[in-house]
Amino acid sequence: MSRSLNKAVLIGNVGSDPEIRAVGSGTRVAQFSLATSRNWTDQTGAKQEKTEWHRCVVWNSARGSGLADVVEKYVKKGEKIYVEGEIEYRQWQDKDGQTRYTTEIKVKELMLLGGRAGGSGEDMESAPRRAAPPSRPKTAAAPSAGKEEFGDFPGALEDEDDDLPF
Repeated sequence: MSRSLNKAVLIGNVGSDPEIRAVGSGTRVAQFSLATSRNWTDQTGAKQEKTEWHRCVVWNSARGSGLADVVEKYVKKGEKIYVEGEIEYRQWQDKDGQTRYTTEIKVKELMLLGGRAGGSGEDMESAPRRAAPPSRPKTAAAPSAGKEEFGDFPGALEDEDDDLPF
């Protein structure tokens, strides 16, 4: 069996505020540019830097909510972010009949790394930020057959002596 993988993993700074739009079906899409840089010293000892720009596209799920909404709410120009997705090459004809090409990263995962470009990186804002999971309401209902909630064993989570070998 032959396998293949199309995966891009980038950490960089957002180049401009995301552009959010809705397509014909009502699905929302966000687009933004992401800059990644590398530094090196050349043969003469001079420091060099090269910045690559990546076009990132983020779609909402078919259910109507998703990552494009997160991008709209939290991603701003200058933010340091982690993105993971697929590389996609597209071509089209412009209004003058010229063939145009673009390379995009179809973002599947995104993490805000905090802080603005040029920040110290030592403060609390530089720590990775993740959305907190929704809290579940505590219920006093009797457990269903074969299923028990952690609330039924209040001491189980507080015991520090768990006898794990690591």
